Amino acid sequence: QVQLVESGGGLVQAGGSLTLSCAASGRTFSRYAMGWFRQAPGKEREFVSAITWSGTNIYYADSAKGRFTISRDNAKDTVYLQMNSLKFEDTAVYYCVAGRQTPDYYVYYRQEGPWEHWGQGTQVTVTS
Repeated sequence: QVQLVESGGGLVQAGGSLTLSCAASGRTFSRYAMGWFRQAPGKEREFVSAITWSGTNIYYADSAKGRFTISRDNAKDTVYLQMNSLKFEDTAVYYCVAGRQTPDYYVYYRQEGPWEHWGQGTQVTVTS
């Protein structure tokens, strides 16, 4: 019913930048949180960032803090992830997620919980 489509992935040199986009379509609802997870080769899927509907509550993994910026445009049902100073270890498939908001912010860091909708993922490859 709700579809998430990521775009903006690709190949980039270390130190460069990429901006990922995720557009939601279908049976969307007015208030929902959105975010990003990633999975690198040989590693477990991990949380990257999340943002609430208002855009005032934002959460980052330690690995993303200071380098990545999440934002959203509710009029377009789109969330963005601007990634700067990319490192080789940022290489991963990046997944867009969406789900119901919760006051228990810690659940945003988990794969399950509010994340009912997942995109297919977009590949980000950082060369060293």
